[in-house]
Amino acid sequence: MAFIEIQTPRLLLRQWQESDYEPFIALNADPVVMEYFESVRTREESLAQIGRITANIDKNGYGFFAVERKDTGQFIGFTGLTNAPFESWFTPCIEIGWRMSRAHWGQGFATEAAEACLQFGFDKLDVQHIYSFTSIHNNRSEHVMLRIGMQRVGEFDHPNVKNGHYLKPHVLYRISAPTTKKQP
Repeated sequence: MAFIEIQTPRLLLRQWQESDYEPFIALNADPVVMEYFESVRTREESLAQIGRITANIDKNGYGFFAVERKDTGQFIGFTGLTNAPFESWFTPCIEIGWRMSRAHWGQGFATEAAEACLQFGFDKLDVQHIYSFTSIHNNRSEHVMLRIGMQRVGEFDHPNVKNGHYLKPHVLYRISAPTTKKQP
């Protein structure tokens, strides 16, 4: 399936390029960015993650897209849609997620990219519901979920987080496709 780039007023969401690797490795090694994950990622783990992400985009035409600022051409993180990679009472499902470099927080980039991904999911992929989740402690990501119109569904214990770990409890949000579609 061919992936078509997604553009917003300030951003380009696209397949990953080799020039994204080093900034992504730095992003995953930043303890503040990775505060709500069990650990930072090593170089090898980050490169392996890029491999999985790009293969998913190549296979499905969607995934966690590299996010590039149009004004600078700079890689600033990722945003996109993927199949939730675990079993829970709400899976299988399409998940929306994002991770931005700290220098780009508070500027609306995550919200802008996420809104474009939602539109892509509803209009191009014909998805009926899109979910998002994060640690109950991650207020920044939860605020993005609210800004893009998602509704809180509840909480769950993330099955991939160790029992007893303070990050195991997660909030779950969902948004449904508009009931009326735009005419072509």
